[in-house]
Amino acid sequence: QVQLVESGGGLVEPGGSLRLSCVASGFTFKTYFMNWYRQAPGKERELVAFISSAGGGTNYADSVKGRFTISRDNAKNTVYLQMNSLKPEDTALYYCNAPGIGAWGQGTQVTVSS
Repeated sequence: QVQLVESGGGLVEPGGSLRLSCVASGFTFKTYFMNWYRQAPGKERELVAFISSAGGGTNYADSVKGRFTISRDNAKNTVYLQMNSLKPEDTALYYCNAPGIGAWGQGTQVTVSS
């Protein structure tokens, strides 16, 4: 059974940082690219970043480039999203996902507000 469990969200002031984690199980994690998505209220789900299976390749949405960093630890079946210089427009529910794996976790809420 595939499971994706996100954590690390919270309330942070503009300019602050958070590190999200996603622990995966039920599939061969190290062979899959991994994505981070986010969805704000009233908006469509947006791909924020993805990372290749070995971690050597990454890509980011223009809106987060230079502020967010995706990484992974294949020994721990975990993908991370380091978020710096957070802005109110980063407020959303954040999810991880493996392309081709039809499963989503519950997400972790990130709220950026003063």
